[in-house]
Amino acid sequence: MTSAGRSLRIGSRGSALARWQAEHIAALLRARGHTVSIEILVTTGDRMQSPFQQVGTKGMFTKEIEEALAAGGIDVAVHSLKDLPTEMPEPFVIAAIPQRADARDAFVSVRYESLSTLPPSAVVGTSSLRRQAQLRALRSDLQVHEMRGNVDTRLRKLHDGQYDAIVLASAGLERLQRTEWLRSRFTPQEMCPAAGQGALAIECRAGDSATLSAVAVLNHVPTRFAVTLERAALGALEGGCHVPVGVHCQAKDAGWLATAIVANPDGSLILREHAAVDGTDTSLARAQNAGRGIAHRLLELGAEEILARSEAGLGQPGTAHA
Repeated sequence: MTSAGRSLRIGSRGSALARWQAEHIAALLRARGHTVSIEILVTTGDRMQSPFQQVGTKGMFTKEIEEALAAGGIDVAVHSLKDLPTEMPEPFVIAAIPQRADARDAFVSVRYESLSTLPPSAVVGTSSLRRQAQLRALRSDLQVHEMRGNVDTRLRKLHDGQYDAIVLASAGLERLQRTEWLRSRFTPQEMCPAAGQGALAIECRAGDSATLSAVAVLNHVPTRFAVTLERAALGALEGGCHVPVGVHCQAKDAGWLATAIVANPDGSLILREHAAVDGTDTSLARAQNAGRGIAHRLLELGAEEILARSEAGLGQPGTAHA
């Protein structure tokens, strides 16, 4: 069977953002003549109520979807790329990565225009240890609190006054058209994004050549280079859910500028490394080598000790930040 006019089933989580992502990819595939349906699946992460750093995130948002993919119940899975492990398990492959949306983190507040205008001891919410650590480094006086829930839930908590501000991914707010309280965006130098942030991943079975051919047209080569570098760095650092690690690669002049950080969870120390990457070679092997290179330089600067302490539960934020 050729890839033209295929009947494709997309698996997705049920959150509003996941549904948007699945519908977005479905629309692109329908525009190319395919018939597309969407299957909604509930994942372990959707059912969890504990903070991510207490239970881990590996496979939380992908396990049930991949089980359906392996069983042939769906042909395509659409994920936020940052939810996927850096090494894909057999028999799955990332078949395509469309052009990335804004990878930056957003400062969101009803009353305040930026992080610098927050009053002393203001309460800021975020679910990410990476963001928590960088917020504490930028403003050690803030009360940085763990928060859970989908985008709408978090915005409601902000509106209800439980937080003075929250930090969310710009891409999610834009996709859901919920930018009414988006006041400013952090530069990657202020708050280094998560590896793959803002990008979608289209996952398929490795042996399903017809589906692989159908979705290949959605791949965006510059985005794939950038996120491959980011994920290679993350993999080399072996950063898990207990470790604040950020990696970001962006087009710069005739090449790329990569930034990576490893931080103490309490924000008391952030190791940061930058790398300029020549743009003449856009192969994935080149991206992987560059990503591993920036990670190894961070390890030489002392990241290994931070990683070990963080994974052991040391250097965690105190109860005042809980």
